[in-house]
Amino acid sequence: MKKIFLFLFIVIVFTVQGQPYTRIVSLAPSFTQSIYYLEAQDNLIGCTSYCMAAKEDNKEIVSSAVKANVEKIISLKPDLVLASGLTNPKDIELLKKMGIKVEIIPTPQSFREICNQFIQMGKLVGKTEKANTLIKESERSIQQITEKNKNKTTRKMFFQIGANPLFAVTSNTFMDDYMTFLGIENISKKLTQGAVTREFVIANNPDYIFIATMGIVGEEELKAWSRYSSLKAARNKQIYIIESDIACQPTPITFAQTIVLMDQLMSRTGN
Repeated sequence: MKKIFLFLFIVIVFTVQGQPYTRIVSLAPSFTQSIYYLEAQDNLIGCTSYCMAAKEDNKEIVSSAVKANVEKIISLKPDLVLASGLTNPKDIELLKKMGIKVEIIPTPQSFREICNQFIQMGKLVGKTEKANTLIKESERSIQQITEKNKNKTTRKMFFQIGANPLFAVTSNTFMDDYMTFLGIENISKKLTQGAVTREFVIANNPDYIFIATMGIVGEEELKAWSRYSSLKAARNKQIYIIESDIACQPTPITFAQTIVLMDQLMSRTGN
């Protein structure tokens, strides 16, 4: 009889643990976007004020970009909180003390890590098959771009993600993979931190400059770079602004969308 009860207990525990979470709070826009791509938005009960994917669905706002309203999160009675590396560790500990499951998902350093985290997200919401399907679709798009560019001559790029000071995409980041898959050298790949000067960019003379949107600042940066006639990117009109909501958001779908768009823009002059 004891063996029967033990067997039933194990079965019940396994079943409960295997169930998807249905009351999720997301503390990062990319987590929220992933949940929507996985068609699990009905499981989402709270998110940040920067989660554009949920803007039309009147989800409870429980956090800004970096500061979470812990009392509000607790009041929603979530069964899972998705936290990022920007989430205050004290807030995470408090949530855990209240018996709330907190899953910490760090910023991915590569496209492969993006995919691994997306599969993890799929498991959490009971959408593993959907996650794998979306990853395969994204990989096919990226493979096509990689094949198209593999025999091109050496080209260089400066990818700007900040101003005052200028800030560049560096190696060991998922955004560096855009350039890797496009067969382009990142002029900032050897830097240990992303702050650079205009002199650094001019000296490395990139063929392309991409600027992640920063509102009016992004437009000003485009105009500023265009005035440097010694830059190949300026002479060939290969300076572009790209939406940060897509380019800087680590999901398989947005990664593929970004690399396809970058390839289209660079191909306008046949380079």
